[in-house]
Amino acid sequence: MRPRVPARPAHGTVYAEAAGVCFAYGREQVLRGADLVVSAGEVLALVGPNGSGKSTLLSVLAGDVRPRAGAVHLDGRPVAAWTARELALRRAVLPQRLDLAFPFTVEEVVGMGRAPWARTPREELDAEVVEAELERTDVARFRTRAFQELSGGERARVGLARVLAQRTPMLLLDEPTAALDIRHQEAVLGLAGERARAGDAVVVVLHDLALAAAHADRVAVLSEGVVRACGTPAQVLGEELLSSVYGHAVEVLPHPRTGVPLVVARR
Repeated sequence: MRPRVPARPAHGTVYAEAAGVCFAYGREQVLRGADLVVSAGEVLALVGPNGSGKSTLLSVLAGDVRPRAGAVHLDGRPVAAWTARELALRRAVLPQRLDLAFPFTVEEVVGMGRAPWARTPREELDAEVVEAELERTDVARFRTRAFQELSGGERARVGLARVLAQRTPMLLLDEPTAALDIRHQEAVLGLAGERARAGDAVVVVLHDLALAAAHADRVAVLSEGVVRACGTPAQVLGEELLSSVYGHAVEVLPHPRTGVPLVVARR
């Protein structure tokens, strides 16, 4: 049976939501009642120290792991009610690392993002979409190279191209800039912003608070498994909260040209 192609969400509507989510790996409690609302047409950055639950919350939103308590909804239904195929048409996930056991070429890896659209009217767009995302992520020039031959930064961009090619209403990106130089960091988050302006919901885990402030519409600050604050960068990125969350005194200064908050360690 052919899957139902999901409708595009209206700009500003809630597309995904986590309420009171708890999750543990064995005895280690990672999420302790986390709440998060994700809306169409925005870039939402998840920030916080190592071990605060950012990646786990992303996996819960994706439906890749089930919380021990709390509720998670995606596109108007409990996330667990969707089949794997239905989820793949509604959200695309970029993990921190993309490891492949076989020597697929870059073009083949990006083409994997089109798999959910098989036997739908949009399947005829596969070649066009793959070509567009190869170019958009600056990986077209090594399309025939084996994925295993690439550097860490090149692999990260190929992984992003695969996710973009999936063309879902929500993108979940786990540290997409970690292995990238400054040029490609800006390019990747610029692409995330483009998708949000086109109506997608974009959730991105970031460690760099300056990147979050510059590119996110909203920022959620996690600490010890809960969302301590969520709002615009100007609302959330304050010295008192960040110093408490990160366990190190910080200063927050306005950028001299843009006014965007700049977070620096107090030295």
